[in-house]
Amino acid sequence: MKKRQLGQSAIAIAPLMLGGNVFGWTADEATSFKILDAFVAAGLDFIDTADSYSTWVPGHKGGESETIIGNWIKRSGKRQKVVIATKVGSEIPGEGKGLSRSWIMRQAEASLKRLQTDHIDLYQSHRDDPDTPVEETLEAYAQLVKQGKVRVIGCSNFTAERTRDSLAASHKNGWPRYESLQPHYNLYERATYETKLEPLALQEKLGVIPYYSLAAGFLTGKYRSQGDLSKSPRGQGVKKFLNDRGFRILQALDQVAERRQSKPAQVALAWLMARESITAPIASATSVEQLNELVAATQLKLNEADIKLLNTASAYEEQAERIA
Repeated sequence: MKKRQLGQSAIAIAPLMLGGNVFGWTADEATSFKILDAFVAAGLDFIDTADSYSTWVPGHKGGESETIIGNWIKRSGKRQKVVIATKVGSEIPGEGKGLSRSWIMRQAEASLKRLQTDHIDLYQSHRDDPDTPVEETLEAYAQLVKQGKVRVIGCSNFTAERTRDSLAASHKNGWPRYESLQPHYNLYERATYETKLEPLALQEKLGVIPYYSLAAGFLTGKYRSQGDLSKSPRGQGVKKFLNDRGFRILQALDQVAERRQSKPAQVALAWLMARESITAPIASATSVEQLNELVAATQLKLNEADIKLLNTASAYEEQAERIA
């Protein structure tokens, strides 16, 4: 499988990233191990997690996903076959949050311990911390890189302005820069990324690894009415997509899937992979069967007509006016 360079770093990864948010939540450890084994066997290598996964589950403290990945690494011996990306900055209830130097250094050690590894390949700021100067955050990362505990850094949920400020601070001080963005981006949620972040990503040659690539499952075609929302724990999260534009997108996905003998989820991922600025979309699976469907997207090459149909169906207000 052809690898893609992550920003301007030395890291090259396969074009689909496995979301680890479900590990320890909707996928228990045994199932998670099977998914990870199948993911690597398919020739893929990029795994996303965070220190805060999965604090939203009653009784969880955070670190559950990292712990499962670490246990898998120890059991499988496949550390050299994967690129591990984790994040810091989201709240760990009762402990703290943010991007201060002290919190980053503490959480990096905790993540390394849970992941049972001596280095994190991609360490990301999970969300911006307006109370901490970008210089303090980046200097902490620079120390971790110098110590060999982190290879490359990235940012998630940052505005274009804050990303630009961070890049300038790194350049000015000779520190490692953010090599990747992790924005909310998919066939439905297009406007914010395409108008503000994408121009910066292309200009600065940043890697882009979007999350919610399937809009919480909506783009799989699984949810087509109010009655479908009870199909999974994430069902209520797609209610906002059940509108005229959402149904247009599903219809276009169905059309492309039918003529390409694929499935809507595969088409939605292939659309992302085909976009110039995207390095690897993130998608989660709670079974090996689901994973295999996602992996098939890496072999699906959309043509110009496919992409035009999807772009038109998913056009947001600003684009719709231009098309009209």
